[in-house]
Amino acid sequence: MAGRTKNERSGSGTHTLGLLYPPAGRNRDYTTMQLAFVGGVAEAATAHGYDLLLSPGDRPDDPSFLRMISDRRVDGVIVMEIRREDDRVERLAEEGFPFVAIGRNHRADQSGWVDLDFAGLAGGCVQHLADLGHTRIAFVNRSEQLFNSGYGFARLGDEGYTEAMKKLLLTPRAHLCGDDLASGEQVVERILLDDPMTTSLVTLNEAALEGVYRGLTRHGRSVPRDFSVVGVAASPWAEQVTPALTAAEIPAKEMTRVAVDLMMQRLRSPDSPPRHVLLKPLITLRASTGRCRPVPGSEPEHDFPDFDMDF
Repeated sequence: MAGRTKNERSGSGTHTLGLLYPPAGRNRDYTTMQLAFVGGVAEAATAHGYDLLLSPGDRPDDPSFLRMISDRRVDGVIVMEIRREDDRVERLAEEGFPFVAIGRNHRADQSGWVDLDFAGLAGGCVQHLADLGHTRIAFVNRSEQLFNSGYGFARLGDEGYTEAMKKLLLTPRAHLCGDDLASGEQVVERILLDDPMTTSLVTLNEAALEGVYRGLTRHGRSVPRDFSVVGVAASPWAEQVTPALTAAEIPAKEMTRVAVDLMMQRLRSPDSPPRHVLLKPLITLRASTGRCRPVPGSEPEHDFPDFDMDF
């Protein structure tokens, strides 16, 4: 039957895919965005007649990861939260275990991957703000832990933001931020302490977005009247804040569907050249950005001449 994998036709295999996906939350829990990806992979796998086995492993010696591949509990693995240097990917490649990635590094090039153009999207967000007259543009990235461990999207986003700012002859001011509301409030505090004249920011951290808005309100900055916010975020999260976030979409459903399709192709034709899919969604204009206006309280006071009044 067309469209069925070799394992499906022969009756062999586990009819199960592995999802290697470490939680990114502060307390080692899955963020709302991550849960959307888990659900998307499960739904796409089910459409191909496969079940899903989730492992939170972030190291190649993680017991759940080892059981997954050593005991051949799955036919193939989808790897997420890819680092620039990722020992999990190295282990899969060395063992010849079928895998594809959501994200990419040099080793993942040997297999299939689907990813967002985070560098290009961050740069596009900077350009959008610059077109509105903003020159003091901050960047809110993901957590220090994720950035320092080499997570691709955090590093690529930082590179795209920095390159775009330098191209416009502007000063980059990047900040790391945890994936929670309190961290969003705290990063606004740091941004305005670092440069009180900041009028806008670009964010890759949708989990902290509500906190960013709260922090701006607490500091007397109204969005978008006197502070603009733009980012990379899935539409449900971009639309749940007020005002709705102008953002480039994270198409979780499309990315997971493509990843599972790549996995099916890998299982059907293990010797075929790997496919790489780089998505470049457009920025959707909503209500969180506007023309640059003077920072509240920064307008110079007008000097009026003294008049001698004779009555």
